[in-house]
Amino acid sequence: MSDWTAICRIEDIPPLGSRRVARERGAAVAVFRSATDRVFALLDRCPHKGGPLSQGIVFGESVACPLHNWSIGLCDGVAAAPDEGCTPKFSVQIVDGVVHLNAAELATLGTDLPVPMAGPQTRKIAA
Repeated sequence: MSDWTAICRIEDIPPLGSRRVARERGAAVAVFRSATDRVFALLDRCPHKGGPLSQGIVFGESVACPLHNWSIGLCDGVAAAPDEGCTPKFSVQIVDGVVHLNAAELATLGTDLPVPMAGPQTRKIAA
């Protein structure tokens, strides 16, 4: 089990809901639970404008981005047509009701992507 990091119990994730897992580097990971108790994990960042997928609406095995309603597949992180793009997906393992994520993926996947920022970005104004 050393290659896996325990995140929470499956019942800690509401059906058709999510939990956010913060990381030392890069954007957080969103862990989702479907109505049929399947669990998925994606980078908490929509491929379109970086919206927080953990705040989206889960339906079937997809999540709707809260910013522009893009539908992102929970199985693969791919945006549904006609939209294009994908967000990194993370391997999930459930052992005795405890959700685990792959430790190596947590340390590396998506850490090179910009972390979404809420609100207006600060710009330097020339004097």
